[in-house]
Amino acid sequence: MMSAFDIVKIARKISRPSALEYINYIFNDFIEFHGDRLFRDDKAIVGGIAFLGDIPCTVIGIQKGHTIEENIERNFGSPHPEGYRKALRLMKQAEKFNRPVISFINTAGAFCGIGAEERGQGEAIAKNLFEMSGMKIPLISIMIGEGGSGGALALAVSDKVWILENSIYSILSPEGFASILWKDSKRSEEAAEIMKITAQDLLELGVVDKIIDEADGGAQNNFEYTADIIKNELFNEILKLKEKNIEKLIEERYNRFRKFGEFSE
Repeated sequence: MMSAFDIVKIARKISRPSALEYINYIFNDFIEFHGDRLFRDDKAIVGGIAFLGDIPCTVIGIQKGHTIEENIERNFGSPHPEGYRKALRLMKQAEKFNRPVISFINTAGAFCGIGAEERGQGEAIAKNLFEMSGMKIPLISIMIGEGGSGGALALAVSDKVWILENSIYSILSPEGFASILWKDSKRSEEAAEIMKITAQDLLELGVVDKIIDEADGGAQNNFEYTADIIKNELFNEILKLKEKNIEKLIEERYNRFRKFGEFSE
């Protein structure tokens, strides 16, 4: 049986399928949009419109690379505020045209550089949380690798939150947790065990709604197997969500996330 840190290592593998690979495999006629209309285009977040079968959708992904060059171009999957603002622009457009939004999330966290902070990183993430909570369209988010902190949550205030079998979702990395709690980042394996960051832990806690199977050793060993499962599950789930009364959909989304506040009180 794999340890929690074994799963962390799989989630971080450079060969792990990226958001664009899932988007291009699952959807048809994907057209990528660029820019936040305020500052620039952030290549750590990709997004646009596509068809899932005959259903028009907006798809968004946090993109990592498979090489050093690709990761530099994508800022190692750590978005700037303009990336989150681009994602929100696409989600608001989807709401206008009544399209469901599907987000593929793989990030260690939002970029914490000086420029990102100067341009309002915290505000951009908070705005996404606020706006997504009341959007009048179905929202589905899928953790396909790392789901790190507010950088992941900024695209995950959704009606359904799914996670791949060997992905993680947490408030910070095991190394960060160990550094803060024990002043020793070398205790990251121990931290991973107690943080409850694996798919099974998160399902039991109600943080995620579904675990998507992967091939032995991770989705990189059989990409089509996992991508086909996601495609079928998405099609069925979107049909169910589109049938719901909008006010009921928003109320259920609110209650889904409100329960976590109740746990902390």
